[in-house]
Amino acid sequence: MTALAALHARLFGALETRVEPLLMPALARLVFAGTLLIYFWNSGLTKLGEGLAGLFAPSFNAYVQILPRMSESVGYDASQIPAFWRLVVLFGTWAEFILPALLLLGLLTRLAALGMIGFVLVQSYVDIVGHHADPTTIGAWFDAGSGSLILDQRAFWVFLLLYLVLRGAGPLSLDAILSRRQRPQLSAA
Repeated sequence: MTALAALHARLFGALETRVEPLLMPALARLVFAGTLLIYFWNSGLTKLGEGLAGLFAPSFNAYVQILPRMSESVGYDASQIPAFWRLVVLFGTWAEFILPALLLLGLLTRLAALGMIGFVLVQSYVDIVGHHADPTTIGAWFDAGSGSLILDQRAFWVFLLLYLVLRGAGPLSLDAILSRRQRPQLSAA
């Protein structure tokens, strides 16, 4: 039994020290790109206004999606929404494009993943409070169901993003390239 335990420790120790640092951060970013990148970009596209100016003037949909109660309280007239909240909608719209792109590239990965966690938490709050998500959509942990949109699925999203906050993008990323370039070159003096 001791020999089996030693073999187990050597095998998985080698995986942990040699394979994990290269594979896991890249795999986490690949899973994010394969499952959530297009989801967030498509959501962001529904919020853009018309033409190039739409990058700076979100559509009516943006206000209804991000600020549903406030949009309703002003009779769905976005011009009546205070400037601060218009900026929140603008930056929230941009975040749906910029943060996933940064994660895909592995650039400013820890900050981008932290920003995405905040985004998912705010998104969940808006879905529950602003859009009045029903109990099935909200879900519950430890209930034998695994398909609720908010508590089940988004827990996995946040876990994946938290991994990237803690571990970074890994050696196959722009973060790693920039880090190597910024290290001082040691001279052979």
